Amino acid sequence: QVQLEESGGGLVQAGGSLRLSCSGSGVTSNRYDMGWYRQAPGHECELVASISRRDGITKYGDSVKGRFTISQDYAKNAVYLQMDSLQPEDSAVYYCASPAQYIGPSCPDWDFASWGQGTQVTVSS
Repeated sequence: QVQLEESGGGLVQAGGSLRLSCSGSGVTSNRYDMGWYRQAPGHECELVASISRRDGITKYGDSVKGRFTISQDYAKNAVYLQMDSLQPEDSAVYYCASPAQYIGPSCPDWDFASWGQGTQVTVSS
């Protein structure tokens, strides 16, 4: 069973930074792209960033371009999301998932991909 686990969420003031980590057997054995999603109350699930495990090509949602950076460390079997210049609208539960192909209203969607349990990010104004 593929397992993913996020860490690094928390409470931060607007303009601050957080770094999320995703690890577990789902990273180690994964050949597919991995993504970070987020969902806030009353909002649909949003793909924030994705990275190809094969060639490292990254993609970002328009709302986070220039502020968030996704990266991976093969030696540590981890995928990271560096979040800078955080704003209150970035507050959400953040999930790592693979493959990063899910498009739908709610995450996690266990029928489509493997997901972590989620980590809460709260940005105060």
